[in-house]
Amino acid sequence: MRFASIGSGSDGNGTLIANGSEGTVLLDCGFSGRETVARLQARGLSTDDLAGILVTHEHSDHIKGVARLANRYRLPVYTTWGTFSARLNGELDESLLNLIEPGTTFSLAGMQIEPVPVPHDAREPCQFVFATASARLGILTDAGSINRQMVTSYQGCDALMLECNHDLRMLAEGPYPAQLKRRVAGALGHLNNQQAADMLRQVGHDGLQHLIVTHISQTNNTPALAVQALLDARSATEGIIQVAGQKSGLDWCSISRKQNSAKPVPPRQLAIDFEI
Repeated sequence: MRFASIGSGSDGNGTLIANGSEGTVLLDCGFSGRETVARLQARGLSTDDLAGILVTHEHSDHIKGVARLANRYRLPVYTTWGTFSARLNGELDESLLNLIEPGTTFSLAGMQIEPVPVPHDAREPCQFVFATASARLGILTDAGSINRQMVTSYQGCDALMLECNHDLRMLAEGPYPAQLKRRVAGALGHLNNQQAADMLRQVGHDGLQHLIVTHISQTNNTPALAVQALLDARSATEGIIQVAGQKSGLDWCSISRKQNSAKPVPPRQLAIDFEI
């Protein structure tokens, strides 16, 4: 398994998860169709390489180009009913729609994919864990707080893409209106640097080959502050950390094959516990 980012931040998000000859999944498409094609080409891919588009939630920076790209290139789209009804209904050719259930694992491109429900101000948001017999990748952004189910789902990952959206002081002293500051920092907003460090500490970082800092605010954070927060909390070691940028994304990262490294996915409870 290998993965890459075609861009990460409030101006657009997209992540590629490739499983060899089985195919490649595009997680979110927050760019125009034309820009997405160009960003795929920068990673050595075309739309012909995509097994489907997986959507986390309906906010524009994650869903902007989904319907247009899917309709034009006949790509199947996988998302929850809440996300479809909030934004894609009437835009996406419904013959391409594949509904998924939060907490219920499904198969795509030879991977077992677990949709993890998260606290965010969207209709039915999910983040995802991708697993093969030899690798496990967790992707977690757009969550305002941490709960037990999230910690359980993201344990045992070989690689983790983790939101470090904002620095609390920068957000408090920054130019955002008070209402937007409350939204971003709220329990249904985005993870700050300290929350990300706490999440990583709880899931454990032993065995992590890659830790990717994602969805950094260009106004309320810096890559240096995000990385330092993870290091200060002793939640990670410097050698495994990289940052996915808004313009440059992140080049391909490979997860090394391990012997007997399959990690069974335990049954999940669908109820979200907002306290931990």
